[in-house]
Amino acid sequence: MERLVVRGGHQLNGTVTISGAKNAVVAIIPAAILAEGVCVIDNLPRIEDVRALEDTLTKLGAVCELIDEGTLMVDSTNVNSYEATFDSVRKIRASYYLMGALLARFKRADVALPGGCNFGSRPINLHLKGFRALGAEVEEDFENGIVRIKADKLVGTNIFLDTASVGATINIMIAATKAEGVTTIENAEEILMLTEEGIKEKGTHKELMELDGEYAHMVKIHQK
Repeated sequence: MERLVVRGGHQLNGTVTISGAKNAVVAIIPAAILAEGVCVIDNLPRIEDVRALEDTLTKLGAVCELIDEGTLMVDSTNVNSYEATFDSVRKIRASYYLMGALLARFKRADVALPGGCNFGSRPINLHLKGFRALGAEVEEDFENGIVRIKADKLVGTNIFLDTASVGATINIMIAATKAEGVTTIENAEEILMLTEEGIKEKGTHKELMELDGEYAHMVKIHQK
């Protein structure tokens, strides 16, 4: 489709069901790897990115079952590989969240460079900077289109994002859940988080965000 033409002047009537946010679910599905158990995700948008992530997690050893058109069950108990280099990974931009999730669980992650829609330059250098700060070694294998990340252990630290980034903030948070000690992200982009107690907190790019890997539900946000 080269263009979409909308002609107004007519009253609109009807009912529309709004599905969940794409940008949220493409981070939640990879993060389910950390649960090492069953996660149920409701109000799921049925889009190609979601199908690609379902396929990827299945190949990694997870069980993904569509309970109904808007509910996905992910059992990551038997995820047994840190290598996400499949074609399905290359199809979507948000596959970079697999880096943080696999690194946190296995201390290793081999992930195909992300693809997806071409909306201009969107580098993942801030994600990789965060992983390196947590103690990981990062190799960018451009010849094969793979990012290889490994760490003996992840250790909490202070991380400053040169540019506020939602994706980098989330990815570093995912990896930091398994890091020893407290990770502080400065210049963190706006994120809505839900702690284990069910308390919603909001951080903006003018704030500091702290995450304690030993007690991963404890998130502290400080207004600057």
